Amino acid sequence: MTDVPEFTTRPELAGTFGMVASTHWLASAAGMAVLEKGGNAFDAAVATGLVLQVVEPHLCGPGGEVPVIGYDAERGETFVVCGQGTAPAAATPGAFGALGLDLVPGSGLLAACVPGAFGAWMLLLREYGRLPLREVIGYAIAYAAAGYPLVPAISWGIASVAGLFREHWRSSAEVYLPGGGVPPPGSLFANPVLAGTYRRILAEAEAAGGDRDEQIEAARRAWYEGFVAEAVAAFAATEVMDVTGERHRGFLAYDDMAGWRARLEEPVTYDYGGLTVCKTRPWGQGPVFLQQLALLSGFGLEAMRPGSAEYVHTVTECAKLAFADREAWYGDPDVTDVPLDDLLSPAYNDARRKLIGDGASAGLVPGSPGGREPRLPGYATRSFPAGDLPTGGPDLGTGTVGGLDPVTGEPMSRLGAGRRGDTCHLDVADRFGNMVTATPSGGWLQSSPVIPDLGFCLGTRAQMFTLTPGLPATLTPGKRPRTTLTPSLTLRDGEPYVAFGTPGGDQQDQWTLGFFLNHVHFGMNLQQAIDFPAFHSRHMPSSFYPREAYPKVLDVEARMDETVIAELRRRGHQVQVQAPWSLGRVSAVARRGGVLYAAANPRGMQGYAIGR
Repeated sequence: MTDVPEFTTRPELAGTFGMVASTHWLASAAGMAVLEKGGNAFDAAVATGLVLQVVEPHLCGPGGEVPVIGYDAERGETFVVCGQGTAPAAATPGAFGALGLDLVPGSGLLAACVPGAFGAWMLLLREYGRLPLREVIGYAIAYAAAGYPLVPAISWGIASVAGLFREHWRSSAEVYLPGGGVPPPGSLFANPVLAGTYRRILAEAEAAGGDRDEQIEAARRAWYEGFVAEAVAAFAATEVMDVTGERHRGFLAYDDMAGWRARLEEPVTYDYGGLTVCKTRPWGQGPVFLQQLALLSGFGLEAMRPGSAEYVHTVTECAKLAFADREAWYGDPDVTDVPLDDLLSPAYNDARRKLIGDGASAGLVPGSPGGREPRLPGYATRSFPAGDLPTGGPDLGTGTVGGLDPVTGEPMSRLGAGRRGDTCHLDVADRFGNMVTATPSGGWLQSSPVIPDLGFCLGTRAQMFTLTPGLPATLTPGKRPRTTLTPSLTLRDGEPYVAFGTPGGDQQDQWTLGFFLNHVHFGMNLQQAIDFPAFHSRHMPSSFYPREAYPKVLDVEARMDETVIAELRRRGHQVQVQAPWSLGRVSAVARRGGVLYAAANPRGMQGYAIGR
């Protein structure tokens, strides 16, 4: 059995001035630089997020989206910034049916929603920051113009789609295959066209006058109503090869861009272990985290040993039930009635908890909140044999990719469109009492061709809609897809306590749950909780094309005790033992007793926390 670790891969940072943690050291350093020049946590988050779009282009990009959860000390309020763009007006199930498609493809132009990240960052900066745009966007411009050293995963990602770039996505080849070859890990890589896009935005912003808010609004207009929107709409109207093996035009149009705004919302909350956990509304999967807590509250986890078979089995079975409800009930609450109050109620979870036995469950079993009858999308009735799960890793010699993604732990795509994209994450706490957490994603270099005039590609978030009619997550024009992006912020006695999150698609609310329970129930500090051996279930349908599910499959890190693995298999879990440090990339910041703390993940060898 594994108890609370005495050794950690790095220290839990502690200080009083400020803390920044993210999935890349250059982004964390940019955020810290903003704090040093007098900015607050929100200024630092914007700078960090914009740098992540440059230095992790395989994980997020300017064409993607971001949910943000923050606590503003001056106003004493917790808020969510929704940076999730909506489906285009022309994107309907009928339009996909006319193309002979029953799933939204995972690459190309058909799956593009309005790119919401830039609008979200501008809203956060205007409403809660204090610095002018130039002071926060300059770091991203500098790295795009002068270059940054490539982490190995970027080279692997480019290698996985190099053939597609050369043959079909020539604009991407011009950016990501300089000189015709895959840039090696550690090489200096620049994107001068993207630098030019941001420079033009800044120039138009400052031409609007000296008022800070007017400049930020002018930058937003340049993106959604100006030259960026025009270039996006023109490119979306071209035909592009996608994962279907056919060339398709996109649905995204200028009016879709011009009519969209990032917005502020209240978080969904749940009290657990003396903390109030804040998540996004069910246009994201965030409430799944809360549902898992509601189920687990009846099991007395504190009496179990961390990493024990009983603990892993209990957490996994609760996850299966919560994610089954996600498939049946979650969607954009502006468009569909999501019964969250019932899903989080004690009576509902008392009944659901009775479904959990000593053995691994095999079905996908949503509940009936408030007496409603659940329905599942068509893809949720399919499953893939566990034997189809590939093993191994990238072949850097040939540029081919198979096995598990070294960043997400997901299977590599076997459909000729390269690796799946993933996600970034950041957390910031400042000396003023503010705290913020955000999970930028989408617009991956391997998801869609680069727009030649802009230097970035569009996202593919619409692949998370279902084309099955009449469901909460059914594709509808103007609707937000049910995204997997799910930052977390907790309060203690109404004050910000811990902010955390991770990349990882459907695994996000499993990996972060493990971190949270390690800290709350077993007294681990932030770094201990991150470093502890991780696990996750593949039982539920993936949110990504082709929406595969592997019933009863449980991934665990090889550091888990062999006797635990044997017992889990005896209980019926199809345990897949993965590399020792391969599951999860959680980072976190915290505030306790006037001291700030931070920790970052050693997995992936690029996450970094900094502070003083």
